[in-house]
Amino acid sequence: MTAKTFDAIIIGAGQAGPPLAGRLTAAGMSVALIERKLVGGTCVNTGCMPTKAMVASAYAAHLARSAADYGVTLSGPVGVDYTAIKARKDKVSDDARGNLESWIAGMDKCTLYRGHARFETANIVRVGDDLLSAGKIFINTGGRASVPDLPGVDGISFLTNSSMMDLDVLPRHLVVVGGSYVSLEFAQMFRRFGSEVTVIEKSPRLIGREDEDVSAAILSILENEDITVHLGAGDISFARQGSDFAVTFTAGKAPAVGSHVLLAVGRTPNTDDLGLDKADVEVDKRGFIIVDDQLRTSVPGIWAMGDCNGKGAFTHTSYNDYEIVAANLLDNDPRRVSDRIEAYALYTDPPLGRCGMTETAVRKSGLRALVGQRPMTRVGRAVEKGETQGFMKILADADTNEILGCSVLGPGGDEAIHCVLDLMYAKAPISTLARAMHIHPNVSELLPTIAQELKPLA
Repeated sequence: MTAKTFDAIIIGAGQAGPPLAGRLTAAGMSVALIERKLVGGTCVNTGCMPTKAMVASAYAAHLARSAADYGVTLSGPVGVDYTAIKARKDKVSDDARGNLESWIAGMDKCTLYRGHARFETANIVRVGDDLLSAGKIFINTGGRASVPDLPGVDGISFLTNSSMMDLDVLPRHLVVVGGSYVSLEFAQMFRRFGSEVTVIEKSPRLIGREDEDVSAAILSILENEDITVHLGAGDISFARQGSDFAVTFTAGKAPAVGSHVLLAVGRTPNTDDLGLDKADVEVDKRGFIIVDDQLRTSVPGIWAMGDCNGKGAFTHTSYNDYEIVAANLLDNDPRRVSDRIEAYALYTDPPLGRCGMTETAVRKSGLRALVGQRPMTRVGRAVEKGETQGFMKILADADTNEILGCSVLGPGGDEAIHCVLDLMYAKAPISTLARAMHIHPNVSELLPTIAQELKPLA
């Protein structure tokens, strides 16, 4: 069979694939864009957009229940219509995917193939009965939820972040295995919908990559909403118990028995069934495709973008991967992965915004550092909103005055963090933030105040 020839093949229509197809076709190249499931990838279909739509519904329910605290009277108890919540979530996701599909359909010289792609050689890819060839191939296959090899897991029906999006009933009791970002968002969300929720985490604290004060504050936030959290859980196993599921952990502790179990213990790259060995594309021991600072793989003419390359596990890092590849290929602009500053958010309520180094990382670095911190109880805007859980913390280099990192756990923390992030990209000293005049009343207005009050990190 003769292969159909294109200038470029893009495997995966997640957050990097379609915009790259747009840039390449605009430059006059013919592009084959391959997607085996849903255009838009994790973000549009099972990640950011649908889950944050549900977080918004959960916040509305929580705020309604707290109406009396604001002097607002509601007649009768606050109810939750989970069918309507799911329908709203589905519409948000479906509309986004539909818009993306329309955009792709309108791209001149772009052909969308539906099916699973596998390498035949370093420049030939098979999709069903079609053979496609190109001198440039871009892998954007994303990742999926990891399923741990734990006793009894094969004998129960469990949920992942993806199958949670198809759930059409409200769990009576949701047992969440895992204590990191995805798990905590779902835990708080479903507690606010009315489910009993238990979180089981094998580590001694939640979200272990964060500083201990952040972990402790988030634990307090969850426990204040009657979410049961078990930390340091060992020997986790699963078993059916009638129509429910029992999660056993730590000898001597009663098992958590729930109607539904969510496994949220990490992600696995979608690289194991691409035929990468036939193209001689190297992967690491976890299956991530090995790339250089400009996202080139071990094989000339093949790039890897997004979650499958292990350089980031977020929509924004995937999109930035596209920007780096396009800049180098089309703009003669040598952008690099190492140029970007780590930044992300945890979308609990209140949210956590993070950029740069944690305090733990700063201590390990040996840098002489300055630190400033303020609880949300001393932030006027948070007090006015009645949302005073959390705090803000800024770290700076004592010798260079460079901003090293920031954490904002509190109302608007996912937005306020960008005040600091943009200054870090501009390589502005901490004095720039300290002298800035921010708008009052606002959570962000306290960032300059904190910058003025930095003290040596003990």
